[in-house]
Amino acid sequence: MSEKAGPEARPWEPKNGPESGVEAESSSSSSDRLVEQLVAQERRQRRRQLRIAPRLEALILLLVFAAGLGSGYLLRGRIPIMQAERAASAAATLAREINPPAGFKLPAIYGDVGPQLLRVGAIDDSKFVQVYQASGRPLNDEQLGILRQDTQAPIVINQQNAYFMLNFLWALGLVNENPILEHGPMMADGKQGVGNFASTGGWTIGARDATALYASAEIVKLTPEQQARLEEVANNVYRPCCGNPTSFPDCNHGMALLGLLEVMASQDATVEQMFTAAKQMNAFWFPDQTLELATYFKAVEGTNYQAVDARRIVGKEFMSGGGFRQVHQTLASKGLLPQAPGSGQSCGV
Repeated sequence: MSEKAGPEARPWEPKNGPESGVEAESSSSSSDRLVEQLVAQERRQRRRQLRIAPRLEALILLLVFAAGLGSGYLLRGRIPIMQAERAASAAATLAREINPPAGFKLPAIYGDVGPQLLRVGAIDDSKFVQVYQASGRPLNDEQLGILRQDTQAPIVINQQNAYFMLNFLWALGLVNENPILEHGPMMADGKQGVGNFASTGGWTIGARDATALYASAEIVKLTPEQQARLEEVANNVYRPCCGNPTSFPDCNHGMALLGLLEVMASQDATVEQMFTAAKQMNAFWFPDQTLELATYFKAVEGTNYQAVDARRIVGKEFMSGGGFRQVHQTLASKGLLPQAPGSGQSCGV
């Protein structure tokens, strides 16, 4: 008998039987779950990031705002200081322009003016020297030479000798014979009234009384042409302490400038040279007022102080008491008043 055949193989079934399909399906499901878990984890992480990011952004914005606000407060606190520093620097620059360290050399020499002032008693040597010793600014060898010797040295005005020049020239203006003193407004009340002015009553370092010294000696003699030039300038040069021109020298500055202009006229200085000298002398004798004038011309007219015409700046419009007050008020109304470096006005005796 032939052996009975087994069941016939089915070609469509998997080689390992129907169980292999179940395993494959199970593996696929496991992969899907893993993918789903990963996706879910990614979604949770993104949700956490989305929750954190707005908070972090808000914190950053808050810090930036605080830093900006703080710097703004610091800047606002610094602005007035910066403005004050700039103003002080500008004032110092202008001060150096009107009062340069080297000063100004004038087109005139001292000659024998000093010895003649001693000779006629306009200056008492010991009193004059003592005044400067008492002030803490004793006369140096150069100044003593100008006082006591005939010298060909040029007349120079600077910060160091402005005080010396004021008293030295005051004595000359007071004692020198000149029609301005003999027939001008100082004589309105006669010779007996001349002692009532600051330029006479205030002179206490002569060897004689100021009223006796007044226009009593011919130290600087002028020709008619020189006198005409002197009067043209003296009638038009003012000082900020009052409303009077140099031809009415009722104060020490006016009398001192008259003395200087007499010396210059006697040495044939031109009218323009004398006006320029007046501008330069006023700058050292009235440094604070001149600083304001320089500020005015720079800010209001756009002109540097040195470029301003001398005749104009020493004239009544700007350098007289009333004229200067107008300038001061204009600067104050515009917030342009300069802070003076502190050199101060030069006053005599």
